Amino acid sequence: MSSTSDKVKGLANEAVGNIKQGVGKVTDNDKLRAEGVMQEKKGEAQQAVGKTKDAVQKATE
Repeated sequence: MSSTSDKVKGLANEAVGNIKQGVGKVTDNDKLRAEGVMQEKKGEAQQAVGKTKDAVQKATE
């Protein structure tokens, strides 16, 4: 997977995670809120992977 793809998927997961957290908060659904937090963290990790790939690529050029 390319660094751009990782970063885009990471942003998407963060956005969906934030939405889930918001809906969970409004509906008082702790399970949905927790899923949102986990998905947001997954997105952050994916973005970090993409940034690391960029850094490695720049270092090897």
